[in-house]
Amino acid sequence: MLVIPAIDLRNHKVVRLFQGDYEKTKVYGEDPEEYARFFKQEGAKRLHIVDLDGAKEGYPVHQDLIIKITQNLDIPVQVGGGIRTEEHVETYLKKGVSQVILGTKAVSSLDWLKSLCSKHPKKIIVSVDVRGDKVAIAGWIKTSDIDYLEFIQSLNGLDLFAIILTLIERDGTQKGVETERLEKALQVSAHPIILAGGVSTLEDIKKLKAYEKKGLIGVITGRALYEGTLNLKEALQIAQ
Repeated sequence: MLVIPAIDLRNHKVVRLFQGDYEKTKVYGEDPEEYARFFKQEGAKRLHIVDLDGAKEGYPVHQDLIIKITQNLDIPVQVGGGIRTEEHVETYLKKGVSQVILGTKAVSSLDWLKSLCSKHPKKIIVSVDVRGDKVAIAGWIKTSDIDYLEFIQSLNGLDLFAIILTLIERDGTQKGVETERLEKALQVSAHPIILAGGVSTLEDIKKLKAYEKKGLIGVITGRALYEGTLNLKEALQIAQ
């Protein structure tokens, strides 16, 4: 199981939101590249970067910065936030990003997603961002009427790299992980799942490790690393 550090970008700074709320932003650093290098040095095998401004605006705002970070690292980088066109996808992939993460556009246009997956097999990750049991979109600002399990099932025939299951109520709260919705998702998904939201202690890593055999291939953690409640090296040892 992978432990994947998250770097969330807003105004070219490393930040974290509380439950996806843009009004509740905490700045952790002025130099995202420094954090990327640090996580790599600590042993991370993959990095998760989100362009928060991009998610809100609907196009990549931090594209140049993200590409620079990616090209200076020799580990896979997965990138999300505001990726809504084929051009956005192809620019990131051509510049060295390992996988692009699609959320809003994947929800609204399954045919477009199918086309992308056939052109770029195993290069697309769909982020299923869940509030209650519904899928949230537009940088989590809106909640759709789409049931998350039905949406996950609709993705089963596509050649995805993985699905990210984000539990919004837990994201950035450091309240620990919730496994009920994860278990349900693992039961219906044909794809490996990466969990995000609430991963904050070594106990969480131990608890989630038990789901590896059921298809959980990774967990994303951000605030816990920045606040110091989770030591990345120790988490990686348990996970691996």
